[in-house]
Amino acid sequence: MAAAAPPTHCKVILAGTIAKGLLAEVADGLQKLGEKPRLVGFLANGDPAAHMYADWSAKTCRENGFDFDLKVIAKEEIEEAILAANVDTTVQGIIVYYPIFPRPSRQDSYIQQLVSLKKDVEGLGHTYVFNMYQNIRFLDAPTNLQKSILPCTPLAVVKVLEYLQIYNSILPYGNRLFGKTITVINRSEVVGRPLAALLANDGAKVYSVDLDGIQLFTRGQGIKKKHHEVHDQDASFTVKDCLPISDVIISGVPGASYKVDTNLIRDGAVCINFSSEKNFDGPAIKEKASIYVPAIGKVTIAVLLRNLLRLVQNHKVEEAAKESKAA
Repeated sequence: MAAAAPPTHCKVILAGTIAKGLLAEVADGLQKLGEKPRLVGFLANGDPAAHMYADWSAKTCRENGFDFDLKVIAKEEIEEAILAANVDTTVQGIIVYYPIFPRPSRQDSYIQQLVSLKKDVEGLGHTYVFNMYQNIRFLDAPTNLQKSILPCTPLAVVKVLEYLQIYNSILPYGNRLFGKTITVINRSEVVGRPLAALLANDGAKVYSVDLDGIQLFTRGQGIKKKHHEVHDQDASFTVKDCLPISDVIISGVPGASYKVDTNLIRDGAVCINFSSEKNFDGPAIKEKASIYVPAIGKVTIAVLLRNLLRLVQNHKVEEAAKESKAA
């Protein structure tokens, strides 16, 4: 008879478990709102991951009391479709599934700026991106009633870390990652770089890893700076240096062949995968990590609904302010 496998002390946390709390928050807000917001999605590519995300978006929206329309269109039609949705009063949110135009084209960046600020559920427009990097959390300072919208996947990772209590609730809001060292493997403009910025703005020391080297995102010693700064690390500094000192390792490399070297991860680290591929060796990581989150897709969709609800709430605050001034 084979000997029983030794017990693992790693806790595997599934995205659906984390998403439940966010969806409950959304349901409460939707009930208070008293209406059914409508989200329109534009799919103009043949990317399987984008199709999967669109299907998840539709299913989760409808299950949680939102209307969702998916429009599958040719990429040549995307501009006109977005501009029409911007002025459609029956549409409260717009999501575009990227990539549409292959690199090195920068047209996707242009498309992101076409979506109305009031309907940008992904938080990819210039105002939202500027606020994120500058650590500005509201649109209407000093009133501070309209929260700025953050990109869905980076914010989903933040919500995962909050659920795991990596954020220290004893510390003031905005500083709750102070003392944490985090490595983010992926520095894409859509996910990796914004995520590093968010975590650093919340007080962490973040090593951002990509093909062109490693950058340090930090608010400096004692987190005295208002927002993060970025420092290029010497070429001799590699993942072999940052992984062993990291409390949290977050990976989102799209390639199926990429795996984080488990041997470099310190005992008890928290490991989170946000790639559609498996960036961690599942059996091996459970021998090293204290907590392992193998995917975050369901949390991302919950954040999408949360952002849509916030857009509607922001609009109502703005309209109330206009009525007050006119009175």
